[in-house]
Amino acid sequence: MKKLINAIDAVVPEALAGMAAAHPGELRVDPEHRVVYRATPKAEGKVALVSGGGSGHEPLHGGFVGTGMLDAACAGEIFTSPVPDQIVAATTEVDRGAGVLHIVKNYTGDVMNFEMAAEIVDMESGIKVATVVTNDDVAVEDSLYTAGRRGVGVTVLVEKIAGAAAEEGRPLEEVARIAGAVNAAGRSMGMALTSCTVPANGKPSFDLPDNEMEIGIGIHGEPGRHRAPIAPAAEIAKRLVEPILAELPVADGEDRGVIAFLNGMGATPLLELYLMYGEVAKLLDAAGITVARSLVGDYITSLDMAGCSLTLVRATDEMLRLWDAPAVTPGLRMGA
Repeated sequence: MKKLINAIDAVVPEALAGMAAAHPGELRVDPEHRVVYRATPKAEGKVALVSGGGSGHEPLHGGFVGTGMLDAACAGEIFTSPVPDQIVAATTEVDRGAGVLHIVKNYTGDVMNFEMAAEIVDMESGIKVATVVTNDDVAVEDSLYTAGRRGVGVTVLVEKIAGAAAEEGRPLEEVARIAGAVNAAGRSMGMALTSCTVPANGKPSFDLPDNEMEIGIGIHGEPGRHRAPIAPAAEIAKRLVEPILAELPVADGEDRGVIAFLNGMGATPLLELYLMYGEVAKLLDAAGITVARSLVGDYITSLDMAGCSLTLVRATDEMLRLWDAPAVTPGLRMGA
């Protein structure tokens, strides 16, 4: 194993310290609770957004803390849920009097710990908390880490769109509604060319021969639908697009197209991601799907895994307007 680390048990706190050093005007890090906050809290009377999960998926979630997106992100150990104490500290700290929205990926530990934290916050401080659980992965219904579908790429889009709604000053119920609508309108599918290597394990999470790829992989290295011989990008794009379109909700009223998000898993060059997006765009055009907005790059990764995922969200006018709103975070900057 070759990693740019000092000690295996210090990777997460030292990475958080590095984030704080790199973005002193944007982020503040609580090293005790391992929570990333906005350096300057938002105005009183606005809903705050808290998310989090296991580390190793950067820039998710800490990289999306800032204007137009999250108010705080809780960092668990690598591929391990943050604990309730972290979430309680973050929720209590960021509340500006209008309540807090928890955005939670559908993994058993994340759901359980955020639920426990919301109950503790209610008992101790009475802060109103709403929760949206993302579950957009069409690859498998249940997995090693979940009951039901995994929350993957749509999480980034939920944090962006719900963050813009909160920035506008909408009430908690409205922010939660739009977050839930984005999740319900989104579907994702991923694939891997290589495994990832968790520092504590010191070896790849699974064996994947050089001439094979994994279709439907999870962001923690969970097995997908099946393995197949390695194929050209055009064929891989087809294996991502077709199952998503089979389950993508139909347009409600006038069709506004989709937000298309082609995501890298951490070790795929941007050259290849753009090539893959080109193949995806051809398939969507052939299927009569209009791409209203697009995003390409590494936004929800799996350490050093080579591969990609595709997320499509059936967009409304409201979603597109909020997507276009300014966001200023280390991991995503738009309209500013």
